[in-house]
Amino acid sequence: MANTGCDALGLDWTINLVEAKVRVGHKVALQGNMDPSVLYASPERIEQEVQQILADFGQGSGHVFNLGHGIHQDVPEISPKVFVDAIHQYSKPYHQ
Repeated sequence: MANTGCDALGLDWTINLVEAKVRVGHKVALQGNMDPSVLYASPERIEQEVQQILADFGQGSGHVFNLGHGIHQDVPEISPKVFVDAIHQYSKPYHQ
């Protein structure tokens, strides 16, 4: 799929980000891949998942961090904010 001429590949949460990065190299960006169900968890758990996904991708550019599927309409109102804030807080060291 990375050889089709696309700029990015969307990944759901069932795809191993480490493996996907190895397979596509620097040909395309990767977008995803947090399980949207994590947004039902505690703020601490959401932050842990964000940190793990960032660590899995590692250093460099080419990762658009988002949910591996759409957001569910009944997630706690605070959860998307915790998610976005955690990405902003924890991603900085990976892009220096």
